Formats: sequence, structure tokens, C-alpha cells
Amino acid sequence: MFDWLIEFVGDSGYLGILFLMLAENIFPPLPSELIMPLAGFTAARGELSMVGVIVAGTVGSLLGALLWYYVGCWIGLGRLKRWAVEHGRWFTVAPEDIDQAAAWFNRHCGQALVVGRLIPAIRTLISVPAGVAGMSLPKFLGYSALGTVLWTGLLAGAGYLLEGQYQKVGEYLNPVSNVIMGLLLLGYLYRVVTFSPRKVS
Repeated sequence: MFDWLIEFVGDSGYLGILFLMLAENIFPPLPSELIMPLAGFTAARGELSMVGVIVAGTVGSLLGALLWYYVGCWIGLGRLKRWAVEHGRWFTVAPEDIDQAAAWFNRHCGQALVVGRLIPAIRTLISVPAGVAGMSLPKFLGYSALGTVLWTGLLAGAGYLLEGQYQKVGEYLNPVSNVIMGLLLLGYLYRVVTFSPRKVS
């Protein structure tokens, strides 16, 4: 994959970075932990500018985030609560829990989006609750852009500094992503096993 990415970014430049970061938000096996350090390495060789690399990566990532935001808007609180009634165990939430989660997200939406964009394995998923909670599009884009610029800038900067060793960024971050995904899966399985619907008195 390294050789293919190097050739693709070399041939397509900023548009290639934008496309890869868009695809990364839809098809996670293309990790940003590999794409953006490579883009930073390419900038270090003088073939692209760091500003252009970060802008392209950010725009691509935001376009992918928008897709999941609109998925969340389509689902909406009403549909999600109906699903919770019908399939509560697999959703591991009751309708009341969804109302509470939406209220929490509306109170802390800015912090949740900015921090969520900096956490591997959470970066894509955080867009869905924003749409479900009915967060306004300008606010979603603003907070998402802030977190995304920080993330793409960090990865591109690491690739710029490491140059030919840029792939080490992915080597360090991939285990972190795997641990987070493992913890999320274990937490979900625990909630499925222990889930019990609330009794209405």
C-alpha cells in the first residue's frame, strides 16, 4: 500500500490527498495516520506546500464527515428512539437514554467534536450523533474544521519532520486505534449482555 499511496499522491497532488481523506472517512482501511504523514513527507521534498497539504486533507476529511452528519440527520431522534424500543438490547439504550445523550451532546457539542476529531477510531463516528442531535450545519462545520485542522496538521507535520521515516507515524498510532476499537467493542458487548429495559411504574 505504501508504494501505491506514494505514486498516487505524487501523480495527483492536492486533489489526491483530498480524495484519500474523503475516502478514509467512508472506508476506514485507508487510515489518515498513513495518508497525511505521506503528504507531509511529500511537502518536505518540496513537491507540495505544507499549507496546501493541510487544506486538502482538511477539506477531504470534512466532506467525509458531512456524509455521516447527514446520515445522523436522516436517522433523527424519533427514528433512533423507535429503533431503541424495538431493538433496545442491540442498541444498548432505552429511549430515555437517547434523550439524555442528545441533551448532553447539545450542551457539550463543541468540545465533543473537537476532541473526537483527534481520537483514532472515533473521528468518523462523532459526526453521526451531531446529526442525530440536530446540531446546526454551520456549528458542525466550524467545530469539525477546528479539530480536523489540528489532526491533519499534526500528522502532516510529523511526516514533514520524519521525512523518509513518515510511515512510523502510522506504526505508532495504529496500535492506539486498535486498543480504542477493542475497548469500544468490549464495552458494547458488556452493555448487550447486561442490558435490561427500564420498567415503567
